[in-house]
Amino acid sequence: MGQCGITSSKTVLVFLNLIFWGAAGILCYVGAYVFITYDDYDHFFEDVYTLIPAVVIIAVGALLFIIGLIGCCATIRESRCGLATFVIILLVVFVTEVVVVVLGYVYRAKVENEVDRSIQKVYKTYNGTNPDAASRAIDYVQRQLHCCGIHNYSDWENTDWFKETKNQSVPLSCCRERASSCNGSLAHPADLYAEGCEALVVKKLQEIMMHVIWAALAFAAIQLLGMLCACIVLCRRSRDPAYELLITGGAYA
Repeated sequence: MGQCGITSSKTVLVFLNLIFWGAAGILCYVGAYVFITYDDYDHFFEDVYTLIPAVVIIAVGALLFIIGLIGCCATIRESRCGLATFVIILLVVFVTEVVVVVLGYVYRAKVENEVDRSIQKVYKTYNGTNPDAASRAIDYVQRQLHCCGIHNYSDWENTDWFKETKNQSVPLSCCRERASSCNGSLAHPADLYAEGCEALVVKKLQEIMMHVIWAALAFAAIQLLGMLCACIVLCRRSRDPAYELLITGGAYA
């Protein structure tokens, strides 16, 4: 009965190690996604420390490749030292992922205030006739999120660009996709996106943080199961001197 329990634990442990390799790829993908998306919205959220959870997630993903290799070798060879090392590394990674979750929630809470502070400045520096990085960022966000202005399209009336152009129009990026004849004129508000960009940018950035948080939580749960199975194998092996090694097919440990 005890031998059956150990074998089951080892089987689960080997399977979990394979999952770790898949998890490593997913975590690296999530981290890279955060970096790429942040690059699109960096003008609206200037706190670079927001990328710390993404950096940690990528580092954890790279480490999981190594953990999976150590875990498989230690489980197949039933190395007590290897399994102990495996458990310790998993514990360190688990604590790291808990830190990522905490940081994710901290920075998620800061998003709204940070965007509110930055977006005002970005819109004031918009220059549609000679686009700079900030102008391209605004046009990109308005097209991608289907929004116009900070709270609505009327916010453009308070910008220097609007006052200088004196044509009573907003950027073409405010035009709805279906409005093929739209020229940005405020005389045709039905052709413009009605929703402001601030709320949508905040929502988008918070969604990005939630991707990091859920990824860290999911794989932290898998790592807990991995630690549990490794501990079961270690404890049973230390209590049973007649424990058979899989690699030798019956030699005493």
